[in-house]
Amino acid sequence: MTTEVTTTGISLTEVAAAKVAALLAQEGRDDLNLRVAVQPGGCSGLRYQLYFDDRNQDGDIVREFGSVKVIVDKMSDPYLMGATVDFVDTIEKQGFTIDNPNAQGSCACGDSFN
Repeated sequence: MTTEVTTTGISLTEVAAAKVAALLAQEGRDDLNLRVAVQPGGCSGLRYQLYFDDRNQDGDIVREFGSVKVIVDKMSDPYLMGATVDFVDTIEKQGFTIDNPNAQGSCACGDSFN
């Protein structure tokens, strides 16, 4: 079980980092990290997964944003290079969003890309 710390790759805005930290505080656990993954599926071919994870897998890439650690597996990392995770809270939408310069197109719902 090895982890690497890199200075390139996915980033988390201050707003998103604060929301993740608040959610972790609500859970009352300090052993969880935010995992961002790319999986086959969705209407455009690939879909994002964001979830809290207490495991580390071989080859995971870890980035720290204040007290929040974001983990990306080695297969998802190339798809997420330069991507930014943000949190929006508007009348129309509330939740985490991913702005990914690697996505050539996405579906209408915004949950998948190619």
